[in-house]
Amino acid sequence: MPDVSLWHAARASGFVATLLLTATVLLGILGPMRVGTPSWPRFTLAGLHRNISLIALGLLGVHVVSVAVDSYVPITWTDLFVPFISAYHPVWMGIGTVSFDIFLALLVTSMLRPRINPRMWRVLHWSAYLCWPLALVHGLGIGTDALSGWPLGLSVVCALAVLAGVGWRIAAARKKILARLS
Repeated sequence: MPDVSLWHAARASGFVATLLLTATVLLGILGPMRVGTPSWPRFTLAGLHRNISLIALGLLGVHVVSVAVDSYVPITWTDLFVPFISAYHPVWMGIGTVSFDIFLALLVTSMLRPRINPRMWRVLHWSAYLCWPLALVHGLGIGTDALSGWPLGLSVVCALAVLAGVGWRIAAARKKILARLS
């Protein structure tokens, strides 16, 4: 008989990690826009971005370990790091694995940021815009009830929030460019 607590741990940590990754992406969108107030300085935004990313990493760790340890589905430790080789839902697992690998690369390069060329770091950091939707698609594709009720609502709210943030950033950049041209 499967251990239901592992399934609950994997499911809950996946949902909360999705929320935290969404918050991280939104904070990352706001950072270059120089958003800040006297009571909420920009360095606070950057610190919050970093700390929420680290909490998300911890929850992803819980998600990954609970999935690997649970014997109900045939997921190996290798499946968690090498995409599209899993016997269990290879496409959806592979998408999640690619997202996880990108997230690990973002974390490592962010820790090495003082030693990396700033332009290269920025280009690498743009991969977050690939990491986040892959994680969302992974959850929608492999989640046992992801396409119904509140799990679907959560995914829709996260997607709309990030789309609004990207739209706001694009509009702000466009306004800045037009101001320079006039």
